Amino acid sequence: MRHNILVRFIALAALSIFLPMPAKAFYEWHGVESFVSITGMTQVYGLVYKRPENIMLYEDNDKSGIAGIGRIIIDAGTGGALSLEANAYQTYIPMELIAAQSGGGVTIPDAERSSALEWSASKDNYIHTAVDRLNLRWSRDRIDVIIGRQPVNLATNYYFTPNDFFAAFAAQTFYRVYKPGVDAARAEVRLGNLSQLSLIGALGYSPDENGDNGWSRSPETGRTSYLARISVNLHEFEWALIAGSLADADVIGGSFQGEMLEWLDVKAEAHVARPESPAQDRHAEVSLGIQHYWENSLDLRLEYFYHGSGYDGASDYAAAYLKNGHGLYLGRHYSALGIGYEFTPLLTSQMVLIGNLTDNSILASFNAVYSISNESELSLGAAAPFGREAEGMNIKSEFGMYPSTANIEWRWYF
Repeated sequence: MRHNILVRFIALAALSIFLPMPAKAFYEWHGVESFVSITGMTQVYGLVYKRPENIMLYEDNDKSGIAGIGRIIIDAGTGGALSLEANAYQTYIPMELIAAQSGGGVTIPDAERSSALEWSASKDNYIHTAVDRLNLRWSRDRIDVIIGRQPVNLATNYYFTPNDFFAAFAAQTFYRVYKPGVDAARAEVRLGNLSQLSLIGALGYSPDENGDNGWSRSPETGRTSYLARISVNLHEFEWALIAGSLADADVIGGSFQGEMLEWLDVKAEAHVARPESPAQDRHAEVSLGIQHYWENSLDLRLEYFYHGSGYDGASDYAAAYLKNGHGLYLGRHYSALGIGYEFTPLLTSQMVLIGNLTDNSILASFNAVYSISNESELSLGAAAPFGREAEGMNIKSEFGMYPSTANIEWRWYF
């Protein structure tokens, strides 16, 4: 099996190197005040992973396989004020590879949105068709209004993003071109040259095991989210306040970002959440980060995350794991050290060390991307966990449960 996977890896790389195609939209039309552009991309993954031996937590210790995603993107506009964005994808991902996503490699969108625009063709594998984005934008003077399925991100930091309330990326995710969309309406009002007001309403849905994406088709009124964000630039820093109601909690928070001493980027974001459930306590989520770019392209980023809804010790992990799986984070305190470097204009690399300071476990993830041509690239990745492994259901560290992974990915844009 692994020999076959390696052969496919080599064949895939050879095809992408020797059979490049022109980098342009496969359909494009421009009128006097109107345009239509249709582009696409294909991702093909190969993934191998090995989990700790633990029959209580895992059925299989190691797996390998091939997965793929195809995506079509449509951008259109007319009159200079009205535009359309549509984005749909088709996946084929074996279920055993999805189980390894916490450690890197193949991931699937995780967003609370209607199942009416998503269709599954198999219960054994993730063969899934979905409309990821479908929205209309109206722009006039200082106002932008976007209605429909769209990505929503209010975060400031990169690895730990507590203010990204809708389908946030995990810290170890390197490829972030397509953020999953949610069903929302958003208005962006430019109050001045350096200030802006954002008003967001996002529909919520009830969990539904029979739904093609795990959610109901029709909105659940009680899970609708309403958020307001106002930002202003003062003393070369952007300051923002956020307040509103999410599906299961009321939140108030803010963020700031800017440059200190003309060489150090400083960012922070935080919020306090008051859950609607009386069984849950009010908690704070705080992320602090610093970053510096050198002229030789070296990029160094350090972030700290206080996860107020996490646990103080690994002894509490088992109940949370049985209920939600890995989730994004289990502990209370985290750090991340990221390094990026451009070896050549065609070869870039990134690495991140994510530390759970609560249980002293670490996840090390690495990614390198080689640009084969204007329209294709080859990505290599690996992730290795370091932490005390679980003994049965006695979980001793978060990252000690994660698999070791290696993956190769070919991306072709057309």
